[in-house]
This record gives sequence, structure tokens and C-alpha cells, in this order.
Amino acid sequence: MSKSSPTPPTSAEATQASNTTADVAFVAVFTALVIVLGFVAIPAGALGVPIVIQNTALVLAALVLGARRGFFVAGLFLLIGFLLPVLAGGRTTYYALSSATVGYVISYLIAVPVAGAIAERVIGRSRPVKVALFILAGYLGLGLQYLFGSIGMVVRAGLDFPAALAAQLPFIPTDVLEMAVMVAIAIGVHTAFPQLLRGSASPAR
Repeated sequence: MSKSSPTPPTSAEATQASNTTADVAFVAVFTALVIVLGFVAIPAGALGVPIVIQNTALVLAALVLGARRGFFVAGLFLLIGFLLPVLAGGRTTYYALSSATVGYVISYLIAVPVAGAIAERVIGRSRPVKVALFILAGYLGLGLQYLFGSIGMVVRAGLDFPAALAAQLPFIPTDVLEMAVMVAIAIGVHTAFPQLLRGSASPAR
């Protein structure tokens, strides 16, 4: 009795497998980038919340990869942080969750997919609209980090909300400049690789 040969994968199956492999690679690369940038930290503020590039790098992952893959980057980064001190300042996720930085940690899982979802809307748009959407996505993601960071300070440091917002004022100029760089990088990446976000979203109509 002859053995039947295995059925070769269809074109759709092969494409799906290729996309999955690419997604894993992108998530791994951006997670590594976020971790590396966590070692660049400048202590500031009475509460010990450092000025870091890591926060804006997570938003960059959203701008480049979209909501789904960006969320995976943030999630994987925080999971690794439970085992290794990869958060800014050599901290673990557990430590960050028990300190005044708890709001920032939580914000990663919200700000990143929100920014990514807006970034996905650039597909099929004119260049001016793309630029505007990337700017909106980047700074909204940053704003959400500040919002949740302030709430975390209220909960952990016992500040009232206005005082928590005021405590973050020294970080704003640097973060605004960092985000401008991240937005410019994202625009450059998508200019060179216009199909990159199509793995995360459907074209805009």
C-alpha cells in the first residue's frame, strides 16, 4: 500500500507563516531595542522617576509596528522585567509596580496599542495626513503615559493630582523632543518600507 505524500502548503498558508515569522522577529528586535535604551537614564525629581528614552521608544514600537505588534513588544518587555532588571534605572517590573512609577508601567499596555491603532490609519493616506497621524499618535501615547504616571504618583506617593502633574513638568521638554525624533524615525521607516504596517491593519477606505 503506497503512502500518500504530504500536501504542500497553500499560498495563503505560506504567506501566513511568513508573516508570523516576521512578526516574531519585529517584536523581538524592538523589545531588545527598548531594553537597551533603558540603560540610558538621567535621575531627576524628588520622587526618583528618571528621565529615560525607554518610554518614547515603546511608543516608537507602536508607530512602526502598529497596535498588535506594539502591544506584544510592551508585554514581552514587562514580562522580561519580572525576571531581569531591564526597566530604566536597572529596575524590575515588580519594583516599578510597587513604587511611584507604577502608573507608567501600566500605561505601556494602554498607550502603546492606542498609539499603534492611530498609526495604522496612515495606510493609503496622503503624506501630509500620514505625518499628522504619526504626530497625533506619538504625542497621544506620550500624554497617556503622563496621565497614568500621575495617577500612579497619587496612589503610591500620596500626592494630589495637580501636584503629581507638576512633579512631571521637568520631564516634558525632554520627552517632547524625544518624541519628535521618534515620530521622524517612524515616518522615515514607513517611507522606506510602506508595507510594514499592513501586517497589523487593513488599508484605510
